[in-house]
Amino acid sequence: MNVTIDQNSGYCFGVEFAIQMAEDELEEVSELYCLGDIVHNSMEVQRLYNKGLRIIDRAQLQELHDCKVLIRAHGEPPETYQTALKNNLELIDASCPVVLKLQNRVKHAYDSTKAIDGQVVIYGQQGHAEVIGLAGQTGNDAIVITTEEDLDQLDYTRPITLFSQTTKSTKGFYKMKELIEQRVAAAKAAGAEVEELDANDSICRQVSNREPQLEKFAQQHDVVVFVSGKKSSNGKALYAVCQRVNPNSYFVENAAELDRSWFDGVTSVGICGATSTPMWLMQEVADAIQASQPAEV
Repeated sequence: MNVTIDQNSGYCFGVEFAIQMAEDELEEVSELYCLGDIVHNSMEVQRLYNKGLRIIDRAQLQELHDCKVLIRAHGEPPETYQTALKNNLELIDASCPVVLKLQNRVKHAYDSTKAIDGQVVIYGQQGHAEVIGLAGQTGNDAIVITTEEDLDQLDYTRPITLFSQTTKSTKGFYKMKELIEQRVAAAKAAGAEVEELDANDSICRQVSNREPQLEKFAQQHDVVVFVSGKKSSNGKALYAVCQRVNPNSYFVENAAELDRSWFDGVTSVGICGATSTPMWLMQEVADAIQASQPAEV
């Protein structure tokens, strides 16, 4: 049985940058606070905890004074920076540049459309760290949509500017765009004077480009093992890609969740993961499969 790790899987540059900043800082100090999980992968969070990285939530942030706090790649809303000023916190800002650029675009759109009673709409996961940061640019006036049912929140007689969480599915974004356009057209047909939808594909290309790459990889193997944290939005989207092209795809957080029966009679196994999955963890999964049955890498 041949076991192959997808070399296109693993950290995106934003996550890699944030983890590197945390590790560099932990070489100088014994303990460092991080606002929220630095990455949606419990194994990596535990590894960094052992080095001194302490995860805190927003309520705990309010109680901290005179210390350092790492901002992870997902970015933060303006009130986090206000709290830092008030509590004399030194922020180590590892916000992903792609996310920061999108935050600026969302704020500009919100400021520009307020005069015409416009709506800023974000296609994303309600409560996701990145979405909290994006919505914060609008004073939390943005409308977050995840499913078709959420479209009922929009007023189709008013201007709509649509953005996407950077790690959402490209296919999902364009489906939402199409549905909104249909409702805008219906409002126009009913006599409303409204502008065309202003849709902005703000999905990170490091994420979206992985979909076609992953399709090819999943098709090349009898069985695919997708390694990701269960909290990872990107992981869920990319695992769906694997399942679509290869029904023999399985989702695991770590090697302990492997089922040996998946590999009976199999000649080729592909190991892949999310942009929040460390390469060392995929290697552990590959090693566990090799240990259970004779294999070549």
